Amino acid sequence: MTHLKVTLRKSSLDATAPHLATIKGLGLRRIGRSRVLENTPSVRGMVKAVLHLVDVEEVAGPAT
Repeated sequence: MTHLKVTLRKSSLDATAPHLATIKGLGLRRIGRSRVLENTPSVRGMVKAVLHLVDVEEVAGPAT
């Protein structure tokens, strides 16, 4: 199964409350930090909601 590497690239200071909750739900805390998440419909929807704040790339599996 493929995974998504999601990296927070922009500040979330001016983000709305739902966007802040989505960023927190993705497990992102600081600019430049990344998370490798399973490529599921729910994760893709969360990423789509904050696409203007994050970078996304598809990876083969979880990085250790």
